[in-house]
Amino acid sequence: MDTDDRPGERAPAGSRWLAPALLAAGIVLLVAGLLAWAQQSRDPAPAATDRPTTSPTGGEVIGSSDLPTANPAAWKPGAPRRLIVPTLGIDAPVVPVEAPGGVLTPPADPQVLGWWAAGAKPGARQGSALVTGHTVHAGGGAMDDLEELAEGDRVWMRTDRGRVGYDVRSVVVLGKGELAARAERLFSQQVPGRLVLITCEDWNGAEYLSNVVVTASPP
Repeated sequence: MDTDDRPGERAPAGSRWLAPALLAAGIVLLVAGLLAWAQQSRDPAPAATDRPTTSPTGGEVIGSSDLPTANPAAWKPGAPRRLIVPTLGIDAPVVPVEAPGGVLTPPADPQVLGWWAAGAKPGARQGSALVTGHTVHAGGGAMDDLEELAEGDRVWMRTDRGRVGYDVRSVVVLGKGELAARAERLFSQQVPGRLVLITCEDWNGAEYLSNVVVTASPP
């Protein structure tokens, strides 16, 4: 973990509001139930009320009037505050979210990202820290260009304990079926500590057909 501030890095701030016209242009609800296998492998006891139980699916197009509200989780020490990706110019706030009923919904504001609070924290020695956000096909989402990341690019997570640095190891674009087939491995909590970023991809004019999954690990 790096606790020094980077030049030009902004302190945590409130989310930016997107104009209703842009919201109606095509904000996407991200995958539902990404983490069923990950949660089960981490805690096999059937007690957690927010354990995702549905299989992964692609995003669906929604208008501003239908935009779902993320289910916020309680903040805890070590939770991420911001995601910083210098290559893409991303410096976005991150909030903890839950997945009740098996649905992991990002914050409605596409400039704000959601961290799955039942998974690993940034900097944890084991498990996948999952961060997700909406994509806007007309532009305006923090993760709109996630697929442009390349192996070796640096990604930072800022927490109340400092910054945690990761290097990108893989960038894959997966269709709905392929994401479902690979979910257990992609979102495992039994792997050495890493960061997983996910958003939608492949807008066909009506819906997103795929998801971008970026996996990064400590340098």
